[in-house]
Amino acid sequence: MSDFLKFSFELLSSIFYNFTYWLTGILDGFIKLFITGWKDYIEVFSSYFRHFGIGAKIAAILLALILIAIPIGLIVLLVHRIILHIRLRATKNDSTVLYKEIGRLNRQVLDLMDEKNKILALKVNSVSGSTADTSGYVATPALLDENGAPIGKTAILEGAVADSMPVPGGTSSVASTGGTTAVVPGAPLDPLMTPVAGGSVAAVGGVGIGGLGIGEDAIATAASAAAAAATEARNKAEQEGNDSVTRFPKLAIVDAKYMDYDPPVFDNEITLKQFAENYRLFAASQMKLYYTPEIVRRFIAGMASSRLLILEGISGTGKTSLPYSFSRFLCNPATFVSVQPSYRDRTELLGYFNEFSKRFNETEFLRALYESNYREDPNFIVLDEMNLARIEYYFAEMLSVLEMPSHDEWIIDLVPTAWPGDPLKLDSGKIHVPDNIWFVGTANNDDSTFTITDKVYDRAIPIELNERAQPFECELQPTCCITYKHLNDLFEQARENYPVTDSTLAKMLRLDEYLQTRFKLAFGNRITKQMHDFIPVYVACGGTEFDGMDYIIARKVLKKFESMNISFVRDEIKGLIAFIEKIFGKSNMRDSKDYLTRIQNLY
Repeated sequence: MSDFLKFSFELLSSIFYNFTYWLTGILDGFIKLFITGWKDYIEVFSSYFRHFGIGAKIAAILLALILIAIPIGLIVLLVHRIILHIRLRATKNDSTVLYKEIGRLNRQVLDLMDEKNKILALKVNSVSGSTADTSGYVATPALLDENGAPIGKTAILEGAVADSMPVPGGTSSVASTGGTTAVVPGAPLDPLMTPVAGGSVAAVGGVGIGGLGIGEDAIATAASAAAAAATEARNKAEQEGNDSVTRFPKLAIVDAKYMDYDPPVFDNEITLKQFAENYRLFAASQMKLYYTPEIVRRFIAGMASSRLLILEGISGTGKTSLPYSFSRFLCNPATFVSVQPSYRDRTELLGYFNEFSKRFNETEFLRALYESNYREDPNFIVLDEMNLARIEYYFAEMLSVLEMPSHDEWIIDLVPTAWPGDPLKLDSGKIHVPDNIWFVGTANNDDSTFTITDKVYDRAIPIELNERAQPFECELQPTCCITYKHLNDLFEQARENYPVTDSTLAKMLRLDEYLQTRFKLAFGNRITKQMHDFIPVYVACGGTEFDGMDYIIARKVLKKFESMNISFVRDEIKGLIAFIEKIFGKSNMRDSKDYLTRIQNLY
């Protein structure tokens, strides 16, 4: 036994040694071929290359490139095969799960089809009855496959008794009595019916039953009629489902809310000056929020100038609290939408239609926009931290809609067509942006936010809150419910009573010419229109004409200096400040001069 073990050990050792020697030889050959052999290859190449002519040198270079490309190609092919194998394994695992899910769905479909066939059979039996009349026949449609076609050449029919069936020439019919089938002469019958006697099964084919000669055309006609009836029933069921279930559940709740809505008692006698002062007292007395009269005037005048207000400033100055308290002063709390950095398009605000569930994924923004169509008072939607994402991306459609001169064109498409059961205020799948709505955005300027572009600034009214107002004591001030119509009438009345004077317009024109000559800046038609809307309302709220114009020029025109050449702006700002003091006086235009000084010191 010991000799056998010794023999086995030596034999296996020899085999293992030779196998190891073979692997070592392959490894050494691979290293010699691809790694250490390069010196030999280069030496051979250089020793012959210097003696070659031009043609031989070109051929030698091509040969060398081919020899280099071969191992590189092999390595690339090997890596590609490894990656492909890994992906195929992952795909195989995913496919297995997918096949199982498909199989489960197929089983559900088969179960539903079986249940549908049973329901159809019950409906036929309930219509036909269980006993025969004098003719003694019950109609039963031919059996169809899932595509609506007859199964082969044979229609299998089940029923209590058989209805009439045609015979060529229309002279005979088939009757059933006591389970016996007979031909009854002279009875023209319905060509779509096939007989069944005494609960038995009848086969209808090209040869005919009992020599009656029922052909394939009659079977095909019956199949088509049954398929059409099934399709009509399915469409009717889907239509009834659409009628009973809305695809806008949140908006449907809004419709139900305003079916029995009683509007508050509105104060339609208040003036703009009283309106501004009452809000300031309300915020201080009931919410312990303090704002200067200038901030309140700018906010109200901004509402008269644009549907988009942007509140900027350092944290803690009341940017979010301003629209929050203002909307509660108007008895209609604002809707707050926290903007996310992932916002990319309109669906983030308005939602989207889910083709699978047949429901519209609604947002609070959409609900608030829709609900404002029911209300008579001003409505606010606050976009908190609106520059965490690019405003010109997710708010682009709203910016375009609000630029339409006619408010009848303030319409946004939600879905392509209307369905029964859609909300009442939707018109053919479109929602109207009402006149009584404003969008208020809060913005911080730090590393986590995007710069607000000129496209957005030109359409909005920016309001800066860089410092907190001093607290003050006052009596308790109640809310003020006011209709949008009355507020808009106050804006129109202010434009009539406090239009921009000709002398101020002349000074603005001189400043415009100076800015165009020195800085290539101009007011533009949009800014000019905003001035004519902003300044009169600012004056009606208790401000002065110069202060209103000063604020618009500083925030809408001079702000463009931030995007200009630094050294050029720094050298020219001193001259611009001197020109403003010359035209408007040293005591006026404080906002513009302070802003220019801050820009100059910043650069």
